[in-house]
Amino acid sequence: MTNPSGARRPLALVYRGPAALPGCPEAVADLLAFGPWNLDVRYTGPHETLPLSAASLSPAVLYAQPGGGTLDSAYRILRPQRRAVRDFVHGGGHYLGFCLGGYLAGATPGFGLLPGDTDQYVATPGATVHDEGSTVVRVTWRGSPRSVYFQDGPVFVLHEDAGARILARYDNGAPAAVVARFGAGRVAVAGPHPEATDDWYTDHGLPVHHTLDLARDLVESTWRE
Repeated sequence: MTNPSGARRPLALVYRGPAALPGCPEAVADLLAFGPWNLDVRYTGPHETLPLSAASLSPAVLYAQPGGGTLDSAYRILRPQRRAVRDFVHGGGHYLGFCLGGYLAGATPGFGLLPGDTDQYVATPGATVHDEGSTVVRVTWRGSPRSVYFQDGPVFVLHEDAGARILARYDNGAPAAVVARFGAGRVAVAGPHPEATDDWYTDHGLPVHHTLDLARDLVESTWRE
């Protein structure tokens, strides 16, 4: 797709398929499509026009992995594309992951894109959330306290010499949003869901918090951190 001037817009791919939950890919696609980056946003997955593969990733500048179900089942589905995703990012591409997409950036199991691994926030000492249901979690994002939609998201367990940038921390100090290099590319991941739309909150009887500015900051970090 081209813009009116005839210049081709940078391609961003958003996974949609059995390793994601309905509504999650669409929220990420809207975030990218209506942001200031002038991206050509398209879905990729087993039932999309563009299957997830090295060939479909090669012209893209960004690949986004949205929220979904459990890590083990999602990784079983995505494991055949592990090499393609790793090569894409290592060669200079950008990986954007929310919740499950953050887990999948880890190593046990996952794509192995982070300088470390992931764990469940609810299992960490001092966690303020103790079950896997939908709720709101407090984080400190670039020094400012914010409340963000959350459903069993990860913490990021980083090596001491990782050189990663921690954008946000949970109330217990554990990293909640991180940007790191992988080869020539960058990985930006968040445990909570700053891309959440109002209905995500209201469907679960939660007070609505507007956090798209945080989601845009996460996207921006893939280019400027």
